[in-house]
Amino acid sequence: MTSVVPGGRRPVRVALLRRRGGQPLADEARRADPLLVGAADAVGVVVPVVHDHLQRERHHGARNASPRCPASSSPTSQHTACARPGAHRPGRDRRRQAGIEHLIFVTGRNKGVIEDYFDIQVELVNTLTERGKKTELSLLDELQPKPGTASFTRQQAPLGLGHAVWCARDLVGPEPFALLLPDMIMQSERGCLASMVELYEKTGGNVLSVEQCDPQETNKYGIVGQGEAIGSGFRIDGMVEKPKPEEAPSNYFITGRYILQPEIFDILATQEKGAGNEIQLTDGMLKLAEKQDFYAYPFAGRTFDCGSKEGFIRANVAFALWRNDIRHKVYDEIQELMEKVEPSGSRKAAE
Repeated sequence: MTSVVPGGRRPVRVALLRRRGGQPLADEARRADPLLVGAADAVGVVVPVVHDHLQRERHHGARNASPRCPASSSPTSQHTACARPGAHRPGRDRRRQAGIEHLIFVTGRNKGVIEDYFDIQVELVNTLTERGKKTELSLLDELQPKPGTASFTRQQAPLGLGHAVWCARDLVGPEPFALLLPDMIMQSERGCLASMVELYEKTGGNVLSVEQCDPQETNKYGIVGQGEAIGSGFRIDGMVEKPKPEEAPSNYFITGRYILQPEIFDILATQEKGAGNEIQLTDGMLKLAEKQDFYAYPFAGRTFDCGSKEGFIRANVAFALWRNDIRHKVYDEIQELMEKVEPSGSRKAAE
């Protein structure tokens, strides 16, 4: 394999968000505090994808192609135009931190409330304005997608993650994109996707976030093989779905963040159904890996699976304790509840 020369990568400007499960949104009243974790769908938009400073283009990346950034080139030429990196924009919103310009949501039936959630809340804005809640108004505005920067499409049948990604093909177009599973909530000082983009700048290709699991539990996850180190991550030299511990190439498993090249859409268009009689994204990535490189970014923060009740509660507690403005209000009470609250029915059973 040839090494990838920095400066030949297509920029990633699009974030694709799709829920894995069908759990309903949490109470919309949570909108009154935009920093609460709230529903998994809602939080996904706060975490999104890729830097303005990725204004360099990637030559259509066959593995052995030599990416180039020509001194001048028209958008219709074989080599797409390269632009100078823009400034990194720090901020609480991980979407801005990662430089994402457009958000695409893939939802299912009866999920119109998700689209409404990200629309302007006229009544709430008016109420906060009347009450002089300037801080809350500022936070609300900061998290509000600007006009024309969010799109929504439907997966009309539950045919798997690969099919959901394929449903967004026309909205994404012929450019790299970041895929987020919004019910996987990540907590770290710097957004996981921002760090993935940093790695992508060095590698091009496709980048997946990974974490380490118990070596005896590899049969629960999609596992990647660990190749040579590069930047803050490593080259992936294989992907295996739920291998036995004795057959696993490593204990690094794929989590809910991806940077993928648009060639994945052509593969998914003809992808046969796999596990669970669904079109699996992993199967598509395995085919893409035959032509393009894959890299892993080991995420060192905390990850919460909000597709489960306990994961959702843990995420809310963790983010509450993380916030300086409310940590002191909940810390002592949580400890008190741990000491005093017993499981329902346990006292009666003891008697």
